Amino acid sequence: MNINDLKEKPLWQMTGEEFLYLQQNSEQREVQSVVPVTSSKKHVYGIAGIARLFGCSMPTANRIKQSGKIDKAITQIGRKIIVDAELALELAGRKTGGRK
Repeated sequence: MNINDLKEKPLWQMTGEEFLYLQQNSEQREVQSVVPVTSSKKHVYGIAGIARLFGCSMPTANRIKQSGKIDKAITQIGRKIIVDAELALELAGRKTGGRK
């Protein structure tokens, strides 16, 4: 088995043996240089994310979104909703900002 060929093969087309071979041999040959990405922004996604952020029900989270109070924290593309959690809490008055 050639590792480069296996890397090109879609996962759903691999046999269990090929997958295990690739997993075992690629770890030994490649030094993983994973740099953790630290972002100062924390995001939540969708109405469910807003509900978890504010600790409320989904209908209440939908009302919060529709109220317009946290519009500056929301980015919506089609049906996908991305919310900057810190900004949303600040806009809703749940978090004290460092501004005076």
